Amino acid sequence: MPFWYLMVGFLAGLLSGFLGIGGASIMIPFFMMFFSMSQHQAQGTSLAAMLAPVFILAVLKYYHEGHVNVPVALIVAVGLTMGGLVGAHYAQATPDAALKKLFGVYMIVIGIKMVFLK
Repeated sequence: MPFWYLMVGFLAGLLSGFLGIGGASIMIPFFMMFFSMSQHQAQGTSLAAMLAPVFILAVLKYYHEGHVNVPVALIVAVGLTMGGLVGAHYAQATPDAALKKLFGVYMIVIGIKMVFLK
């Protein structure tokens, strides 16, 4: 099983680094479909997995290429920190089925926008 976890992480990292998408959009569905995790467990696990690799190594590559607006990133990071705390708090009180549906709707809306809108 560790090999398959490694492969999910590799795919999420590859697509995050290449497309700039959130690794959670890859990991959460994989964790739920192939590893029988609940929505809550999949979300928590994906957040924990991304903590160091994405926010350090991938960012350093973009930074060295001159593709990071540091002042904007720092301001957004403050909002992200506060929003992440509030979002995680409310997620714990949300039933798993509702959270799963919300995540699915989010993925559909983003997918439609990416494919059909400019």
